[in-house]
Amino acid sequence: MALNRQPINDQTWAGIRAEFTLPALEQVRRRLTELMDDPEPVMQQLVRVFIDDGTFCPGFQFIAGGHLHPTVVDLFQRALELKVPHNYFTAWMVTPSRELGGSRPVDHLKSDPAPLLRALESHRWS
Repeated sequence: MALNRQPINDQTWAGIRAEFTLPALEQVRRRLTELMDDPEPVMQQLVRVFIDDGTFCPGFQFIAGGHLHPTVVDLFQRALELKVPHNYFTAWMVTPSRELGGSRPVDHLKSDPAPLLRALESHRWS
């Protein structure tokens, strides 16, 4: 799937929802409020996707205890610096990457983040 500003199809969102979950932003806010006194610092770092009139949070960014996966946080911060829209970053995370030997970025979250950052930076976003 080319991510160069083409519309992201419903199958991509359905796949993310099935594999990782795709809760609504307000669901995430409620859950974080249950887990911590001040969820705002976490809320400000969330990867969000905008589908129709809703705002959702891909589940691949979460780890136990309501924390965010540090590699996803770092990648997303860099994506924002590169002016990559949230939806395209999310689709990139679940799309096989030539730079990663045909595997998806999301499949590399437990390993060294350097190859992921290189893949992110070398992807054509225009």
